Amino acid sequence: MAIAKKTIKKAVHRNVIKRAVRENFRTQQHLGNLDIVVLARKDAADAPPELLRKSLERHWHKIVIRCASCS
Repeated sequence: MAIAKKTIKKAVHRNVIKRAVRENFRTQQHLGNLDIVVLARKDAADAPPELLRKSLERHWHKIVIRCASCS
């Protein structure tokens, strides 16, 4: 994960986002063996946890579709 101090100033917000991403990634069993880089945007600091979860699930789904079409 790459969450720059320049993007999200407070460490508390960066850590919340990191925990949310890790937990959501852990629950996604269908991703398989992939290396994924996650970059956070400024809006992620103010987003409610439910919105972060839904956004991550949409991104995981897109990744699965892309990887399936490449194989």
